[in-house]
Amino acid sequence: MVVLPFTTGCSMEEVLRFGWPVGVTPQAEAMREFWTWSTVAALVVGAITWGAMFWAILLHRKRRDDDGTLPRQTQYNLPLEVVFTVIPTIIVSVLFGFTVAVQNFVFETTEDPDVRIAITGFQWNWQFAYPDTQLPGGGVVTELGTSDRIPLLVLPTQRSIQFYQESEDVVHSFWVPEFLFKRDVFPLPDQNDQDPVWQISQIDTEGAFVGRCAELCGTYHAFMNFEVRALAPELYDRYITLRQQVSPGTGQPYTSAEALAELDCGELCTPTAITTYPFTTDRTLRSASEQPGG
Repeated sequence: MVVLPFTTGCSMEEVLRFGWPVGVTPQAEAMREFWTWSTVAALVVGAITWGAMFWAILLHRKRRDDDGTLPRQTQYNLPLEVVFTVIPTIIVSVLFGFTVAVQNFVFETTEDPDVRIAITGFQWNWQFAYPDTQLPGGGVVTELGTSDRIPLLVLPTQRSIQFYQESEDVVHSFWVPEFLFKRDVFPLPDQNDQDPVWQISQIDTEGAFVGRCAELCGTYHAFMNFEVRALAPELYDRYITLRQQVSPGTGQPYTSAEALAELDCGELCTPTAITTYPFTTDRTLRSASEQPGG
């Protein structure tokens, strides 16, 4: 037990996270910092409380006098009661202030984000649209999941991204664990007093991340996944340009898979999902074990 704390594989950064997962957005980092300092404050208060408790137990424990009478009891220490009221009030007020500041930052939106994404959830898949793009024959660039293909949401790093979300049927929940943030996706017009628009100021690093539905939404909820590909700005611009062009091989606008393959940027541009798999909507399958990969 003595050597256990010194033989773990945790880095100092992991220790300071106190179990908080790694995020890839400034909003995620702000929440991590708030969690770290809240935990530190709780440990300090706990140490003081435990110290005072054990100090009283060990050094001021009175026994019965020789004649059997109990020691004199002390009551109503007004200065001490004032301290015990004022200090917790200050602690709660400070925590409340930092909570509001971080929450406001997480929910902050701007009128002119760099990228806008429209999210549509439905049983049991996702559609992503890029409303600021234009296809040759009309319409905008979209990405639609099917029974055979996991939808790939391609996003840029180092740019602000605003999301608008809605559901076509029941309540879903858009969740990318690395964003450390999830939002319930409600059917319109019932938004349950939630703003369907939210924003991240940027994605800090390139990567492939799994996205999930985090709201139990029916039989195939567990298979309602998608993948996020965070590309460097120049790669993302090339991707969007390709999605707006006609592929010479098919005579149709490039699909996301074709555009990613054309970028040829290694595993990050793999044209199919690499960390999850699609489900089939065949209702004759009775269990998850009969699904692909089950």
